[in-house]
Amino acid sequence: MPERSTDWMGQAGRDLAMARKAAETGFHEWACFISQQAAEKALKAVYQKKGGVAWGHSVADLLSGLAGEVNVPEALSRDARALDRWYIQASYPYGFPKGMPGDYVDREDADAAISSAGRILRFCQGILA
Repeated sequence: MPERSTDWMGQAGRDLAMARKAAETGFHEWACFISQQAAEKALKAVYQKKGGVAWGHSVADLLSGLAGEVNVPEALSRDARALDRWYIQASYPYGFPKGMPGDYVDREDADAAISSAGRILRFCQGILA
């Protein structure tokens, strides 16, 4: 398989840009979900560059898989765990007891998710540099 870390990282950046637009237009649940996706893709870019295989969607698991090769700050691990909750909750109605994700997710959640994803993207860019 060809090494495509640049493609993965490029899409991660586009996802994060879209998350910002979603937050600005009131689609806070989508801002959270897309932020999680951006972080996931950035981490998968690192695995691509290092010749590894990354399976799954957990940002925390992907990040912890790098711990043997790079120093992963605890704050970044917290960001990853925070983002993981949005993979299901922000995109599926069964993530909450009733209603839809848009009933539960607000701008503060979106801004926090965007910030967490941004820190993970910058961390990954540092590894890829």
